[in-house]
Amino acid sequence: MFTGLVEEIGTMKSISRKGEAMILNIAAKVVTEGIKLGDSISVNGVCLTATSFDASSFSVDVMPQTFRNTNLKDLKPGSRVNLERAMAANGRFGGHIVQGHVDGVGTIVGTSQDQNAVVFEIRPSKPSLFKYIIPKGSIAVDGISLTVVEAEGGTFTVSIIPHTLAETVLAFKRAGDTVNLECDVLGKYVDHLLKYGRGGQDTDEASGGESGINLPFLAANGFV
Repeated sequence: MFTGLVEEIGTMKSISRKGEAMILNIAAKVVTEGIKLGDSISVNGVCLTATSFDASSFSVDVMPQTFRNTNLKDLKPGSRVNLERAMAANGRFGGHIVQGHVDGVGTIVGTSQDQNAVVFEIRPSKPSLFKYIIPKGSIAVDGISLTVVEAEGGTFTVSIIPHTLAETVLAFKRAGDTVNLECDVLGKYVDHLLKYGRGGQDTDEASGGESGINLPFLAANGFV
């Protein structure tokens, strides 16, 4: 699990690609401290496994499913990436729950200045993600824990303070560039339970059973 607080910006040293499978070698200083084989590292918001490392770089494998559903396929040698190690059990939870399981890619529509902040407008490639993107809710953009400002008309906005802009790859992003999106996991669990639950009883998803939990049920039991 991650928090969405980027530890450093890494640089792609090399990319080995065969079809939709890739091996990325990334130059880094902070996330290689105390690194072990098999450690999880978030790369632009994608949870990947360290397969080799030295004092100044590490390598990860990217499988076809990840290639197809993230912006890692757009990386080139010299590309910058956000990096975060998995959260330590005794660490501060400064962001929000980020799994590193990307829900889809978004495209930056444009940016605008709002006094000391830069506002990014982003269009998700999957319209279905919008049910999880709500104003003042959490979202991870390229692995950065951010708060949604507005969500309407097929796009949403996030407001970036100078520190976040300076310490993440958003400083290098422009209109037309892509970002990885991970919606708040709590909303996804609620949505899944509303679809497949049976009022608290176990359900065989394959049976296609409808949920016993719906808006009338919640209202009748004093939840709404």
